[in-house]
Amino acid sequence: MRTVLLGPTDVLVPNVVAGMMRITDKSDDEIRALVSAAREADIDFFDHADIYGNEPHHCERRFAEALLLSPAERAEITIQTKAGIVKDGPYFDFSYEHLVRSVEGSLKALRTDYIDILLLHRPDALVEPEEVARAFEDLEAAGKVRAFGVSNHTPRQIDLLRTAVRQPLVANQLQLSIPHSPIVAQGLAANMDIDQSVTRDAGGILDYCRVHGITVQAWSPFQAGFFTGVFLGAPEYAELNAVIDELAATYDVPPIAIATAWITRHPAGMQVVLGTTTPERVTGAAQGSDIPLTRPEWYALTRAAGHRVP
Repeated sequence: MRTVLLGPTDVLVPNVVAGMMRITDKSDDEIRALVSAAREADIDFFDHADIYGNEPHHCERRFAEALLLSPAERAEITIQTKAGIVKDGPYFDFSYEHLVRSVEGSLKALRTDYIDILLLHRPDALVEPEEVARAFEDLEAAGKVRAFGVSNHTPRQIDLLRTAVRQPLVANQLQLSIPHSPIVAQGLAANMDIDQSVTRDAGGILDYCRVHGITVQAWSPFQAGFFTGVFLGAPEYAELNAVIDELAATYDVPPIAIATAWITRHPAGMQVVLGTTTPERVTGAAQGSDIPLTRPEWYALTRAAGHRVP
């Protein structure tokens, strides 16, 4: 498992992450099997959010109930969670009170004294950076959160937070897969009069994160679009799957490893956030952590997904 730096820190983290969004209805044994598969693949980084599950903190609670981590075992893993979405609205709330209350709920559900990384979960149009900064200051001072980041934020939204937030923002979690890759593909079509050349994230978020030392975490790495279904094996992505299968045979890995490798090959040093609850798929995806795709291979996947490579 290849590691990458977490933002501007000197902390090394695996470039494949185990997402816990779908463990709500899994038994304790199934959750333990999933986590064991991750750990055996050298994945010690687990991604949560306060809204994952059928009720607030549901998946966080199931994770803790199944694992019953000792303090020593807790120290061996990185737990990341997110706050800011109010599911019943739906709306977003980055107020001081909501962020602190959410973290308190996560700590209780996860049965831990600290969160390694807290992400702001999607942008809040009504954000007041000073309130976010106050929440971050108090949570850090109390030892409840060790690092902070964002999710689905544009460059200007990050700049706005930086006007008040003192802590470095170590991560930005963004949707990215081979077919769904505007943050990568737009730059390939710069200065062309086609839809792909349109900047949709207020200024090139991937390059912005690289310039500012923010680790990009790719969520839904096997989804064709915004929760539209996986592209692996899908007939409408026959050309892409043909290239994936050819490369899978070349590198003697399952196709899911090639889909992972397209992201991990990028020099931005991104993390791939898995959403699967199938241990075998975790194991297969992890094999893509350090596959040395050549430039021709990487671009062949990009073209096969339908992106214009001039």
